[in-house]
Amino acid sequence: QVQLVESGGGVVQAGGSLRLSCAASGRTFSTYGMGWFRQAPGKERDLVGAISRSGRSTYYGDSVKGRFTISRDNAKNTVSLQMNSLKPEDTAIYYCAAWIGLSSDYVPRGKNEYDYWGQGTQVTVSS
Repeated sequence: QVQLVESGGGVVQAGGSLRLSCAASGRTFSTYGMGWFRQAPGKERDLVGAISRSGRSTYYGDSVKGRFTISRDNAKNTVSLQMNSLKPEDTAIYYCAAWIGLSSDYVPRGKNEYDYWGQGTQVTVSS
């Protein structure tokens, strides 16, 4: 069993920055790939960014490329999402998710691939 707890959400003006963190517990952190998803009211839950078990491979959704950066610290059991140049359309609940798999460099992109989810943290970007 894996427990995931997000933090760092809040309200920020357009153009500002936020850093989300996700603390994981329950098994060896380096054994799972990690992803950040977001869901706005009335919309699907979409992948924002993902990182492989090793940290060598990453993936970003088109809408956040060049603005968001995902990283992980296997020693601290955390994954972070640095969000810069925020826009009102980035407003959503952001979820951290974990994928249990064998490949160290595979980046899971489908939400159905993920095995565990956090409770989410609200990010609101005002115009």
